[in-house]
Amino acid sequence: MLLEVDRLTAGYGPIIILHQVSLGLYNGEIVCIIGPNGAGKSTALRAVAGQITPLSGRIIFDGEDIAYQSIGEKARNGLIFIPQGDNIFPNLTVFENLEIAGSILQDSEELRHAIEGVIEKFPMIKENRNHPARELSGGQRQILALCRILILRPRLVLLDEPSLGLAPILVNSIFQEIQEMNREGISFILVEQNARKGLSVSHRGYVLELGKNRLTGTGQELLNNSDVQRLYLGG
Repeated sequence: MLLEVDRLTAGYGPIIILHQVSLGLYNGEIVCIIGPNGAGKSTALRAVAGQITPLSGRIIFDGEDIAYQSIGEKARNGLIFIPQGDNIFPNLTVFENLEIAGSILQDSEELRHAIEGVIEKFPMIKENRNHPARELSGGQRQILALCRILILRPRLVLLDEPSLGLAPILVNSIFQEIQEMNREGISFILVEQNARKGLSVSHRGYVLELGKNRLTGTGQELLNNSDVQRLYLGG
């Protein structure tokens, strides 16, 4: 198991959001976390990523307890977090965003090759490389955010609401890119409000409610679960 979250309790100040939540991910998997608003999905990612400090529990990454490491330490060890919404630097150019994404790479030649690869892979990046990122559309911004994955080549990506606010055709494009990166060896934990889409591309999934584990299973098992269908899939 690449990541094991064991009885994690976390929150904000005196407000506890997660109550002994347990999650796991095997190397090479895509795992999706779904649940209603306020279930603690994003809080779980922030605690694992290091944005908030757990109150108790263990976060084991590749055999090491990283619960109290900083977000920078975790990134250097191959675990990165892409939050929802404000996940780029709008006042910097597209190219400068790519440079900042790769700033933890020690080898400047490695960074140069990684950025060149991203520019060649995405014509949109190439065309807008010298433009401020604020000029990009929502879908283009999400592509730019995902480019840091291609630059850093982490072992595990925590990805919060990748489809938020995107048109359906762009949602399909984003998830196709996630699946392609997964085939290249990058593992993902997704928090996704579009439960049907998230589970359809995932090996396994978890349902959280009121900050607690409710259900777990393969992506297909959860898609076929009558409670999940009724509560989260509109049928």
